[in-house]
Amino acid sequence: MRIINKNTLLLLLFSLLISKNLRSQEKYVTTTNTKDAFAIAENQNVAPILYSSQDYQGVQKVILNLQSDLEKVTGIPPKLYTDVSKVKDLPIIIGTINKSPIIDQLIKNKLIDENSLSGKWEKFIIKTLKNPFPGIKEAVVIAGSDKRGTIYGIYDLCKQMGVSPWHFWADVPVKKSDKLYVIPGVHTMNEPKVKYRGIFINDEAPALAGWVHENYGSFNAEFYEKVFELILRLKGNYLWPAMWGRMFYVDDPKNKELANLYGIVMGTSHHEPLTRAHAEWKKFGTGAWDYRTNAENLAAFWKAGMERMENTETIVSIGMRGDGDEPMTDGTAIELLETIVKKQREIIKNVTQKNIQETPQLWALYKEVQAYYDKGMRVPEDVTLLLCDDNWGNIRKLPNPSDAPRKGGYGVYYHFDYVGDPRNYKWINTNQIERTWEQMHLAYKHGVKDIWIVNVGDIKPMEFPISFFLDYAWNPEQWKAKDLPKYYLQWSSDTFGAKYAEEIADILMKYTKYNARRKPELLSSETYSLLNYQEAETIQMEFDSLTAKAKNSYKKIPTAYKDAYYQLVLFPVLASANLNKLYFETAKNKLYTTQGRALANQTIKNVENLFANDSILTAYYHKKLAAGKWNHMMSQTHIGYTSWQEPKNNSIPKTNSIILKEKAEMGISVEGTHKWYPKSTNALELPAYLSLDDEKHFIEIFNRGKENFTYSIKTINNWLQFSQKKGTIKNQKRIWVSLNQKELPPGKNETYFFVEKGKEQVKIKVKINNPKQNKITGFIENDGYISMEAKNYTRSKTMEDFEWITVPNLGKTSSGVTTFPVTKSIKKITDASPRLEFDFHLFTSGAIKIHAYFSPTLNYNTNVGHYYGIGIDNQPPEIVDFHLNDTKSNWNQLVANNSKIITTSLTATNGNHTLKYYMKSSGLVLQKIVIETTSIKESYLGPKESFEIKK
Repeated sequence: MRIINKNTLLLLLFSLLISKNLRSQEKYVTTTNTKDAFAIAENQNVAPILYSSQDYQGVQKVILNLQSDLEKVTGIPPKLYTDVSKVKDLPIIIGTINKSPIIDQLIKNKLIDENSLSGKWEKFIIKTLKNPFPGIKEAVVIAGSDKRGTIYGIYDLCKQMGVSPWHFWADVPVKKSDKLYVIPGVHTMNEPKVKYRGIFINDEAPALAGWVHENYGSFNAEFYEKVFELILRLKGNYLWPAMWGRMFYVDDPKNKELANLYGIVMGTSHHEPLTRAHAEWKKFGTGAWDYRTNAENLAAFWKAGMERMENTETIVSIGMRGDGDEPMTDGTAIELLETIVKKQREIIKNVTQKNIQETPQLWALYKEVQAYYDKGMRVPEDVTLLLCDDNWGNIRKLPNPSDAPRKGGYGVYYHFDYVGDPRNYKWINTNQIERTWEQMHLAYKHGVKDIWIVNVGDIKPMEFPISFFLDYAWNPEQWKAKDLPKYYLQWSSDTFGAKYAEEIADILMKYTKYNARRKPELLSSETYSLLNYQEAETIQMEFDSLTAKAKNSYKKIPTAYKDAYYQLVLFPVLASANLNKLYFETAKNKLYTTQGRALANQTIKNVENLFANDSILTAYYHKKLAAGKWNHMMSQTHIGYTSWQEPKNNSIPKTNSIILKEKAEMGISVEGTHKWYPKSTNALELPAYLSLDDEKHFIEIFNRGKENFTYSIKTINNWLQFSQKKGTIKNQKRIWVSLNQKELPPGKNETYFFVEKGKEQVKIKVKINNPKQNKITGFIENDGYISMEAKNYTRSKTMEDFEWITVPNLGKTSSGVTTFPVTKSIKKITDASPRLEFDFHLFTSGAIKIHAYFSPTLNYNTNVGHYYGIGIDNQPPEIVDFHLNDTKSNWNQLVANNSKIITTSLTATNGNHTLKYYMKSSGLVLQKIVIETTSIKESYLGPKESFEIKK
């Protein structure tokens, strides 16, 4: 029996860890020396860089960026060598297999495993070596399987040293250090799981266009070099360039050359065939953009596009849409489009003189084009089918898991920015990475692994979701649902340092959630309810709290980080909170003027100040931030929409003024009702109270005149407590009403209190339910409903191969719950079926309505659809067709609301029950369930979660 001592065991475990190929997210560059670590920087010395002049020009260009980055970090520029014999120090050796004789020699000498790189796609290894060449005692090697593999290895080292991919685009400062060490072993990210990963610059006016013209004159190579560098630092490889009035290949011929140098795979958008930009037809085309009447000129136009492509790495878009990103023709023109595709492929083959399968091509099933596919149109198997979302982050179509593999595979075109129905959204980041994760995980598990491209608008201010999209695309298997909070933390730490990472991560998580509830361009004074569930005020308090936290963090972070923090964190929070408050004050103006409140006219000033503050925030971003570097970048209009298209200018919301009465006049409004005194002289009524819940509701006593008045509150018993029972009203005062728990009689009761002004008396009714706790379990009915967040289910039932997954933070109120795997469904619901169970208690009997709140999932598999079951106790469940009422108008509403609510009618008696939500189809994300027993008041988010007694 062999005995292993403790030290040997630790060494063995460490070796196993190294052999598992550490991800780049795990730190392999440190600022403290460890045994056998390689010193990049130490004792005022920086390791020189050794590479081959025979390597790719793009690799050599990026090596210069490494040299620059090292100087920024350490203050010392490393020396560059291309001759091994001249290197005396301990170098960083960089090269590409089969392109760098230096790397090939290391492979020949068995110092690098050829099999780890040969034939791999975009793979790099970073390895410490002893005695790699005569006279060199040790080195660290960055070796790539191909051009981009080597470049990714270089930029990964840069990131590990402390240079953010966003150092230019968001002014993230370099983390200075005079000591840098590479942990011994082999470090790699392996090959990417998604082959092509990229961004689409789109809808780029007025923001990006204005910035580019001021700084570069046009969308030229000087500008695109910044874009290419960003993509590569983020480990992307693919770009659809700016297109509205822009011509990538024409605006600057160096654009194509530079993309090819860097190894950026170029493409054109879904409606720009054979590399020709939309604007090129207007400049160079002849006749109409109509293949039925102008086939010869269009073919010549496309041929010229293929000829100029030459041997650059390009994914060629095929197919055709109408001029200006519109439908090509009325109806489904399958035969015409098949003819067009056939001709385009002839052009591709004839111009390239290659087998047609050797030129990567895609056909985008965008908007109406998907209808062609659904009705039977097909393209050759070597063409990648680019599936699309609905422009609002909901994937429209996915392949069936049972479909035979396609040689060209599948891709996804996704959106962080959009122009179109039901409203443009371009101004600010409104994307939850949780939703992106959920939809792209869905795509990946359905075999969509060849192309992921996302519309990012102006690039800024989509920095955070862009990072996530490209990080996730590299390895979707790395980030599980439960790990998403860690992504916020990791990104914040990488960007701002570990000291402030936790609080910044929380700010990022919250502001994106708040903005995703409803896009800012869709907000109005009617969005959140002023009357019900304290909704509008709760939303504003959340924004106010977040603003205070973001400002506090801004004060604390070092000066060097303030510009980056303002762009990535503070401005989105301040601007979003300000806009929300603008509509909040507008809503109050409408309510106050209707009720004749003394503060009505003050809300006009508040709206004016908030509208002005929006401009002030923008002006700071443009003129002061980073010494005016980002002028124009926040110039997108976002206030005053009247249709889907953006207004020419921001316009202040309409408000109304009133003329106050000279003498004091009392008014009273009550939470939860549009009724108010003196318009309504009948008894007003507060929302019902449940004694088990420590809740409180309010009334507002307001003045309708200029003079002050005094009030007092009287009760008929001592069941109620008031925040203030008497006082003087100049404008208005909110009085909170809570329960005096010690004095409540058991059961259901009613009481009244009176607000008096002199002899004037207003009666307000209060209903109270004080049940016995020992007979109640679950979520408890009150005020006509039971509300339950999906993640707070009482218990879950699973079966073999299925599990329930909570996606933290996904949704408008809390988190989303779904089933894995997302590619399997249940043929028939039985008692053994996967389900969530919610215990609840009713005080009423009879008909009830079950409102299930979902993320707005589309029918991405039209042959199967989505279904779920809903039932109570042991009743047979109702099988619900998730897509039964899918229409264009309903779609507009569900994407605007960012949720879909489906209602099922059931019956139940008073007492304890269990609601059962059965999984039948995978892919549905449940956010919350509301049981309506008598009535649910109007609100955007639905009622707050009910009080729960757990067993």
